[in-house]
Amino acid sequence: MSAIRVSLIGAPTDIGAGHRGASMGPEALRVAGLGEALSSRGLDVVDRGNLGGPHNPWLPPVEGHRHLAEVAEWNRAVMTAVAAELTEGRLPILLGGDHSLAIGSIAAVAGHCRRTGKSLRVLWLDAHADFNTSTLTPSGNIHGMPVACLCGQGPSILTGIAGDDLPVVDPGVFRQIGIRSVDPGEKRLVHEVGLDIYDMRYIDEHGMRKAMTDALADLDEDTHLHVSFDVDFLDPSIAPGVGTTVRGGPTYREAQLVMELIADTGRLGSLDIVELNPAFDKRNQTARLAVDLVESLFGKSTLMRG
Repeated sequence: MSAIRVSLIGAPTDIGAGHRGASMGPEALRVAGLGEALSSRGLDVVDRGNLGGPHNPWLPPVEGHRHLAEVAEWNRAVMTAVAAELTEGRLPILLGGDHSLAIGSIAAVAGHCRRTGKSLRVLWLDAHADFNTSTLTPSGNIHGMPVACLCGQGPSILTGIAGDDLPVVDPGVFRQIGIRSVDPGEKRLVHEVGLDIYDMRYIDEHGMRKAMTDALADLDEDTHLHVSFDVDFLDPSIAPGVGTTVRGGPTYREAQLVMELIADTGRLGSLDIVELNPAFDKRNQTARLAVDLVESLFGKSTLMRG
């Protein structure tokens, strides 16, 4: 059996975020040994280096969006790079950077699925639903808007990033895990579109295994599974290195279970690792934890049986 071919793509920008520092995320993941860890698992790993894009001008919002043109430019670069890896039959891992970059990443994956006749499932691991719009957002930061933009609710420069008038994806492709911070207007919009969310209340009541079993239901060999892993998904007691900490997130063991259950499907086709912010981290512990969890996505198991 040939090795899984993985490509690391750095996108060093905090253009869509409310704090500086996520631009250092790709290098922190490299320093924590991501490439080496995956190679040691038998994967064929190529590091494509970092994409280029506009610097962060750190300006206030204009009509409800901060840095809209710059965010769009970064996302076009991400979309092109991710699409190229998928075309070559490689599994792209986007090293963010803030979560606005998922617009370009998922747009590339959605286009690949249309061309190859696959269905798309997106697991959105996050403390936030990221379904804000310019009229709802308290900040204008686009890292709070990628899911809305992908579903066709947002500025045309982002909703039409794939070059057509249709939404990039249908809301039905998303399964959101670990959500615990949603703005009031955003909550109404999420209910209107019927986003499938397994929030921390659900996880507390039913357990992470039930949440993941439901979220991964109906995957088959024609499904491309994309995981968008926002590091603030994790409880800040184990992952302090993010700009937007929200208490009450998954524990280390719950997070490992999430990754192991995804690995068990054998359907992982692409991955984002975003919002790692070394400026808030302690001795790179959050980056090291992210690497540990990504290893589990690719088959490292804590199980003793079998």
